[in-house]
Amino acid sequence: MNNNTKETTEEAKKKPSEKKKQYLGMLLAIVLVVASFYYATKDIDLAKLWSIIIHADYLWVILSIPVMLLSHWVRAMRWQTMLQPIVKNSHLWNLFSAVMAGYAVNNVSPIPRGGEFVRPYIFARREKVSFTSVFATIIVERFVDVLVLLLMFGAVSFTFRDQIRTALPNLQAEKMLFPVLIFVGVLILSFWPRLVRAVLRVTIKPLSEKIHDKISVLFEKFVVGLSIIHKPSQYFRLTAESLLIWLLYTIPMFMMFFSFGFNQAPYNLGFDDAILLIVISGVAFSISPTPGAIGVFHFLIQNTLVKLYGVSSEAALAYATVNHGIGYLLQVVVGGLFLLRENLKRIPHQEDIEQDLEKI
Repeated sequence: MNNNTKETTEEAKKKPSEKKKQYLGMLLAIVLVVASFYYATKDIDLAKLWSIIIHADYLWVILSIPVMLLSHWVRAMRWQTMLQPIVKNSHLWNLFSAVMAGYAVNNVSPIPRGGEFVRPYIFARREKVSFTSVFATIIVERFVDVLVLLLMFGAVSFTFRDQIRTALPNLQAEKMLFPVLIFVGVLILSFWPRLVRAVLRVTIKPLSEKIHDKISVLFEKFVVGLSIIHKPSQYFRLTAESLLIWLLYTIPMFMMFFSFGFNQAPYNLGFDDAILLIVISGVAFSISPTPGAIGVFHFLIQNTLVKLYGVSSEAALAYATVNHGIGYLLQVVVGGLFLLRENLKRIPHQEDIEQDLEKI
């Protein structure tokens, strides 16, 4: 049996296993979504909920759509800033295409955060650069997002201390463990790469020099992607772009208060309340195991509006549903169009990356 036959046989064995994992992941996602919606709707008058949704003022919803698109464009701009040490003249349109395609995959794929893998793959393939280095910038981006969210959470917790406890009564510290681990991991990788190299030499090299060399090459490419952290001259720009992104996230939250009359008595919700909601939504997207934070977002936003502001359960869920639904559909539709542009029919596997990108 020649090598090609062996490889074909091995691939044939892998396919049923991969499909089984995908089906299990999809089943788990469906169960989580159903459970989340059950908790959000178990005491809801569905007829009243539907009536509130269809009678909302959709002019404000429509006006929020360009703001949402602009927030994604600014995210692409910030990514361009992070990529400058790797790609001097990256094309913003290619970055925006990768960002939107990644969002679409995140929203429909049973694979948690699958879009975070698709995004660097698409851009690296377009710009003919190292996937590993580009992927490292995604880690830096998550690092910055977590940092900004933690700062906003701290500021909001100080200003709305009792409200946060009421809105998130069951938030456990371990739920935020993963973002914190990203934060610590990026610090170690970016500021103490010698430590990582030493650990690889001590732990991997004695077992297999070939594996050690392969991991070392990948690590060096990864470190290149973290280069932006060592450029203080870019900190101001990154900070400004990050704050602008979160501002553009908050504005649609505020605009949709007008859709449901939350800006009027007896609620009188203002921009500061929209900031509180965007922090709550940030927590939802950080801890949610469901695609696009479906269910978790609805539950937390509804819970906040009901317990803090006395909004009826139906009105609160209607607001959360429309707010999430517009953003979700926008990302899926626009992202789907960019997936067609990129001719990406499935989430790439390791062999796809090796075939397409190792030649670069």
